[in-house]
Amino acid sequence: MSAETFNWAEKTIIVTGGAGFVGKHVVAQLEALGAKKVVVPRSAEYDLRDKDAVVRLFNDYPETNIIIHLAATVGGIGANRENPGLFFYDNIMMGSLLMEYARQAGVEKFVGIGTVCEYPKFAAVPFSEDALWDGFPEETNAPYGIAKKAMLVQGQAYRDQFGFNAIHLLPTNLYGPGDNFDLETSHVIPALIRKMIEAQERGESSVTLFGDGSPTREFLFVKDAARGIVMATAGYDGREPVNLGSGFEISIRDLAELIAELTGFEGTIEWDTDKPNGQPRRNVDTSRAKEAFDFEAAVRFREGVQEVITWYRANRAFADAPLGQKA
Repeated sequence: MSAETFNWAEKTIIVTGGAGFVGKHVVAQLEALGAKKVVVPRSAEYDLRDKDAVVRLFNDYPETNIIIHLAATVGGIGANRENPGLFFYDNIMMGSLLMEYARQAGVEKFVGIGTVCEYPKFAAVPFSEDALWDGFPEETNAPYGIAKKAMLVQGQAYRDQFGFNAIHLLPTNLYGPGDNFDLETSHVIPALIRKMIEAQERGESSVTLFGDGSPTREFLFVKDAARGIVMATAGYDGREPVNLGSGFEISIRDLAELIAELTGFEGTIEWDTDKPNGQPRRNVDTSRAKEAFDFEAAVRFREGVQEVITWYRANRAFADAPLGQKA
């Protein structure tokens, strides 16, 4: 069934992380398609790492039909290096508790949002979903990736034992307006944009970036990701994980040069090779998403990056605030 023909109006949908970067777009798409009851639990009221809070969530919304689990503790290479235990614990607890009590509550469908960090460090490119178990993830984000991969295993086990309809989506690196620009925790695109605009404003002649610029990444615009999640919620009920990607791969060096061009930064880019590169390459096979629920990315990369830069310039006070201080 397509997202357009799915009867959203009759469903109560909990979107964890629904006030976050991706979640806002998912909620907007659900409402545009006719969803009348979309619940966005906030962490101050429902700490999803706590069993009692999760039980209370389902007691408060006993009619829940669908869970879209987007809530996560996440960050870039630096944040992953500094918080491996936190990233593992928070993510594995949230996923495990939500799925177990969703099952007990009779929820019809659980949409687990995983991560490209689940893939082995040296998986063959493009990453096929069948390669998820071919090796250990890249070390700096392995705790986060393994915690998310546990949600895939739990969903498949619950499908086998309980007939529980849990699906698992693997978005590649996301970017877009409203991204996290806190340099302590941000991913590469917002970090590069902020660093280059601030260097330009201070009149600095160079910026220094992690690694040597050789790794490649695939990026998916946040609105495309939200559309793919909603399409899978409506139209995919399989046990196998599904990549959500754009099919476009770019090196970090070329990305930095593109952002310098689009922001107007004319200084030099220096590389701190004492810092880790992260996974050597990331590019996913998107054929399963196309075949299973007809998803393809629509936003071209250059235009997407320009939209992020325009948004950032117009929202500096909000974007530059530390992540924990945002409303």
